[in-house]
Parts: sequence; C-alpha cells; structure tokens
Amino acid sequence: MARIGGVNIPTNKRVHIALTYIHGIGPFNAKTICNDLKISPERRVNELSDAEIIQIREFIDREFTVEGDLRRERAMNIKRLMDLGCYRGLRHRRNLPVRGQRTHTNARTRKGPAKAIAGKKK
Repeated sequence: MARIGGVNIPTNKRVHIALTYIHGIGPFNAKTICNDLKISPERRVNELSDAEIIQIREFIDREFTVEGDLRRERAMNIKRLMDLGCYRGLRHRRNLPVRGQRTHTNARTRKGPAKAIAGKKK
C-alpha cells in the first residue's frame, strides 16, 4: 500500500485517480503530477516501483500544500477573518452563508433545520 502525504492511497486504482484521495490534490493537479514526472496516468498504483512512489511523494512535498498543513492554513485564514471582525468573519462566526447567498428562504444547510416561532398565534 502506497503512503503519500500521510494518506494510504488505494493500490488497485489508476494513478491519477488515486492521487485525488489526498486532500488538496484534485483531478487537474493529479494529471499535472503524472505529466511532470512522466508517469502514465493509466498505470495502476500497484504497478509503480518504489522509486516512482518516492518520486511522487517528494514532488508533492515540494510543490503542494496538502492534508494537515492545508486544513490548518484554511482554519487560520477563517480565524483571522473572525478576529478582524470583517463582514466575512462575522458571517463565519454566526454560521451563515459567507459569499452573498440569500438567507430569507434558502440556506437551510448552513442555518440548520427551521425553528418555529414561539408564541405566534393567529
């Protein structure tokens, strides 16, 4: 089992698909890695030699921010916005949509289940 970026990538999948299991590497970056290292994306992970796996691991460490470091960086960016007290930070703090979506009718994912208004009678 190949371990790259702190993740055990599946051995029976093709290389460019298996690389997307690493947080921070999507399909485009996975194909870029294969092209730069001259590894055929159609090859399976279990067909790679140890040298090729080490080469992939070193390339990812050198070129990309992945897994824990990326999660930590994103969390710090959100915390910075909240500490500044800017509009986006306030929206994060109140657990509301951040990017300008309407909240009058939608945004149930972010706001949670609808709450009945207590004491309102007709």
